[in-house]
Amino acid sequence: MNSTFDSFPTRRHLLQKAAATTLAAALPSTAFAQSASQRFEQWVAEFRSVALSRGISAATYDSVMGGLKPDMGVFALQRAQPEFREQLWQYLNRRVSDWRIATGRERAREYAPLLSKLDKEFGVAPGILLGLWGMETAYGDPVVHQNHMRPIFPCLAALAWGEPRRRKYWETELINALTIVQRGWSNPREMRGSWAGAMGHTQWMPEVWLNIGTDYDGDGRVNPFGAPVDALAGTCRYLLQRGGYRRGEPWGCEVRGQPSRETRTYAQWQSAGIVRADGKPYPQPNAKAAGWVPVQGGPAFLIGANFNAVKSYNPSMNYALAICHLGDRVTGGAPFVQSFPGSERAPTLAEVQEIQKRLTALGFNTEGTDGRVGLATMRAVRDFQRKVKMEPADGYAGVSLLARLRQAS
Repeated sequence: MNSTFDSFPTRRHLLQKAAATTLAAALPSTAFAQSASQRFEQWVAEFRSVALSRGISAATYDSVMGGLKPDMGVFALQRAQPEFREQLWQYLNRRVSDWRIATGRERAREYAPLLSKLDKEFGVAPGILLGLWGMETAYGDPVVHQNHMRPIFPCLAALAWGEPRRRKYWETELINALTIVQRGWSNPREMRGSWAGAMGHTQWMPEVWLNIGTDYDGDGRVNPFGAPVDALAGTCRYLLQRGGYRRGEPWGCEVRGQPSRETRTYAQWQSAGIVRADGKPYPQPNAKAAGWVPVQGGPAFLIGANFNAVKSYNPSMNYALAICHLGDRVTGGAPFVQSFPGSERAPTLAEVQEIQKRLTALGFNTEGTDGRVGLATMRAVRDFQRKVKMEPADGYAGVSLLARLRQAS
């Protein structure tokens, strides 16, 4: 779950997931293991004794690993480099999109009793959970699961066999995944996820599934798939135990002024002239926060302990800001008051669909016109930009691009 707490790695310290990082361009599928001194089948046979010594039964090991073929694509995905360079405002516009906001509000209504119960028991605000869920898997969307997730045992086995830099880590996660099967919590067919093994609504690594997951629905197994009950409850536990989440505190807010990076109470910031951008009072004057100005001339923020709790899921400031802002928008909050330099407003859902339809009509395949911008749409945008010599050819599907498409059509 994507700073490091205690002896545990962050949930995605090692992953730049293919599912969530749709900006990654894989190397050729013929990529091979970085260090494979023995055939995979021989490694599987030798690793059997290791697994059995760590509590895996012979029956479990043989049923899962017998005849298993390594997913060689993991090595290309691991080496993948970003194909598109996004400015922060573009990153936020794509992730805090009309589609994600509208779908998040639908999920908020659908799961209101569950979210309220989790809030009372764990103290994790519904907006934070909805933001994480929306960012990680588009609220468990089956399209994401079908198109971007892959069976995790061939992935983890390939990494444990052929990835020398973190081999012990991958071996341990493979054992953890086998333990999940042995406990009867899941099975290899269901266990689909990222190339690095993160699974379910909120993308748990096997270690998190085993040690943080909870059987919140009382069906006798911990399960991040299916109904999101266990996934969201386990994510609450993660944020509390490894992220240091604080009940009742805000993640932070947009402010006016130029706050320093020092940590003060909100009341002290108020006295220093740093006020909320929306003019409202600080809800927790005695809570502490630090200043952050991600882009000079753009919005400024105060960020508190719960922003850092979100960042324990992925140590990216931009990622945490997107989740917190998405959660605010889903639960009725407004867009940022201040604009980023050189930015443009986010396109509406209808405008994104129009972009996709116009690109498709011009021969640039977006692989769908549902108003959701993924890798196919970004590539189509970039190819169109290059054809018409539109600079920069950054693949960003925004309102300026739409205006150019209307001219071209």
